[in-house]
Amino acid sequence: MAGASSSPGGRQRLRDDGVRTATSAEQTKVEDIVQEVFDACQMNLQSPQFALQREKHFHYLKRGLRQLTEAYECLDASRPWLCYWILHSLELLDEPIPQSVASDVCQFLSRCQSPQGGFGGGPGQHPHLAPTYAAINALCIIGTEEAFGVINRKKLLEYLHSLKQPDGSFLMHIGGEVDVRSAYCAASVASLTNILTPMLFARTAEWIARCQNWEGGIGGVPGMEAHGGYTFCGMAALVILKKEHLLNLRSLLRWVTSRQMRFEGGFQGRCNKLVDGCYSFWQAGLLPLLHHALHATGDTALNMTRWMFDQSALQEYILLCCQCPAGGLLDKPGKSRDFYHTCYCLSGLAIAQHFGSGDLHQEVVLGRPENRLQATHPVYNISPEKVMRAVMHFLQQPVPSPEPAAAAN
Repeated sequence: MAGASSSPGGRQRLRDDGVRTATSAEQTKVEDIVQEVFDACQMNLQSPQFALQREKHFHYLKRGLRQLTEAYECLDASRPWLCYWILHSLELLDEPIPQSVASDVCQFLSRCQSPQGGFGGGPGQHPHLAPTYAAINALCIIGTEEAFGVINRKKLLEYLHSLKQPDGSFLMHIGGEVDVRSAYCAASVASLTNILTPMLFARTAEWIARCQNWEGGIGGVPGMEAHGGYTFCGMAALVILKKEHLLNLRSLLRWVTSRQMRFEGGFQGRCNKLVDGCYSFWQAGLLPLLHHALHATGDTALNMTRWMFDQSALQEYILLCCQCPAGGLLDKPGKSRDFYHTCYCLSGLAIAQHFGSGDLHQEVVLGRPENRLQATHPVYNISPEKVMRAVMHFLQQPVPSPEPAAAAN
C-alpha cells in the first residue's frame, strides 16, 4: 500500500494518495478499530495497560484439553493440532501438564497413528504430514518415555519415503498436494526423531530455494506469491537441512521486515493484506533464523542484543489487540478467540520477549514482569529444553532401515 501518514506515538497510518480501493478501505477500517483500542488504553491510566491475562488464558486452555464446544466439529480432522496448540500454549505460560492429562493425550495420539506410519487428523483417519507434525510436537512437549514410545519411527520413515517426489518435494499425503509446508513438516519430524537421512532429503533444499520469488519471500511452490506461513516453513526446513545459504537472505530480510505493520505493530502474512495475530510467530519467528544465518556469513552489521524488528510494537499489538477478555487470543479486535491464534500469538510474544540464548540472551518484556513467557525454539516452536530432550532421547536409538519398497520411492 502506498505511503503512510504519521500518527501520535510514532505509528504511521495508511495514506492512499486519494485512490480508495477495496483493500485500502479494509486497511483503514482495521486501523480505526486499533486506534480506538490504543486511545482507550491511554485514557485508562489506572489499570495495568500491558497485562497478559495469564489466569484467563490458562483456564481457557485447560478446558479445551478435556472438552470442546460443537463449534470445533469442523476441526475433526485436526485433532492432533488441537493437542499441540493447547500444550504449547500451556508450556509458554509455564503451566505444568498433569501426568494423567499427559498420559491421556499420549493414548489419544497413539490411536491417531496410522499402521502405514505417520498420524492422521483423528483415530482411523488417513495419515497426513500436517497432523503428523502436530502429533510429534505434542509428544515432544510431554517429553516422557510414554510419549516418545508412541512414535513408530520405522513406519514414520517409510511414510516419509512414500511421500517423497523425484524433484525433492514431498506430498502432504498420498495422492495429495505438494507445497513447502510438507518439506518443513517432514524435516521437522525427521530431525526430532533421528530419522533424517541424506537419501530422504536429496534435492529437497534445492526445491525449497526455487520457491523463493522476486519479492524475497517464499511461496507454496515455485512461481507462487510469497506468504508468511510458507516462508517460515521454507526457511526453517533449510535451517534443519543446514542449507540456508541457498536463499537470497538479504532479499528475504527486506521482505519479512516490510510485513510488520507501521501502525498496528503486528504482522501481515502477505503484501497488501491485513494484520493477523498468528503472523506474530510465522513472520517474527523468521527473524531469529535469519539473524543466525546472516551471522554465520560474517555479517558485522547485526545487532547482538535485538532482533531485526520492533519487538516492543509487536508485544503492544498482542497485549492490547489480541487478548479476549474471557481468555484466549485472536487475530485482531472484533474477531473470535481460538486455540490456533492463542498458540501463535503467544509464540510470537515469546519470540519478541527473548533474544538469543546462553551468554547472548537478552529479554525485552513490555509491561509488568508477570508478562514474561517461556522461550520457544524458533525452528520447531516448542521449548528449547523439550527439543534437546527429544533429540538426545532418539539419538540413542539407531536410524531404522525402511523397507525396500519405501526406500525406492
